[in-house]
Amino acid sequence: MFPTHRPRRLRRTPALRRLVAETTLEPRHLVLPMFVADGIAAPREISSMPGVYQHTLDSLRAAATEAVSAGVGGLMLFGVPKAEDKDAQGSGAIDPDGILNVGLRALADELGDSTVIMADTCLDEFTDHGHCGVLTPTGTVDNDATLLRYVEMALAQADSGAHLLGPSGMMDGQVGAIRGALDAAGYTEVGQLAYAAKYASAFYGPFREAVGSSLQGDRRTYQQDGANRRESLREVDLDIAEGADMVMVKPAMSYLDILRETADRSPVPVAAYQISGEYSMITAAAQNGWIDRDAAILESLTSIRRAGADVVLTYWASEVAGWL
Repeated sequence: MFPTHRPRRLRRTPALRRLVAETTLEPRHLVLPMFVADGIAAPREISSMPGVYQHTLDSLRAAATEAVSAGVGGLMLFGVPKAEDKDAQGSGAIDPDGILNVGLRALADELGDSTVIMADTCLDEFTDHGHCGVLTPTGTVDNDATLLRYVEMALAQADSGAHLLGPSGMMDGQVGAIRGALDAAGYTEVGQLAYAAKYASAFYGPFREAVGSSLQGDRRTYQQDGANRRESLREVDLDIAEGADMVMVKPAMSYLDILRETADRSPVPVAAYQISGEYSMITAAAQNGWIDRDAAILESLTSIRRAGADVVLTYWASEVAGWL
């Protein structure tokens, strides 16, 4: 009449639950994405991402220092140029005086090797058409011409002090092209966190406001189809073969199955990006009183870790590191 096996015994007290917890979440697992904007005099809150800001150089330094003091594992920097500085080639991404490279130097000068400084290695913020690469005369993204721009961008970011580059454009061969160029230029110790399985997602919406995107249309000819699973594993294997030091699955929460499979097969560390729409959904639901905000944040991040992420990029990194 009575059960012999009683798993509830190990759930009875907080101490017991803590003792047998299978997944841990620590500040070192978290990376804070940050935005540095040109032409603003004060930090500007992103309306669709309450609590997240486009930073000035001064506020970037202050927020980054606060995050590192809280114990976060690293910082991923995105640049937001002025609209008039965008062009079809994304020249501002390569310019040493472009906002992203200036921001990287500011972080490197402020923090040195006390954290891991990462750079978004993609043209979309800098192109007037908003795509992640240069276009052919017919308006499609030219993969191989884009690789040449990525190489130039990667060298500029390495020169500006980035420890890890984040090629996120989903161009075929991007990791190999960047690795070859870095090594040839003597940047053999600069690594790559490759956005290996990056899906075209409706949840990127708030991010486009965050970076002032000029995109018309979509990126479905180069980002992955959300219906596909095997495709992502092929992308991961290719990036590792081309020299990726880490690989990423993006988005995180809608692709936990992909994350688990990636973690099970990858010989290098695996990251996952809890993207803008995931942040905004939890924030909006909490603001409406529908969910417990802090509990939902921790549950979401723990689920990403449980699915296999060694590193989680999240806009809550600094705040959560303080809790932990």
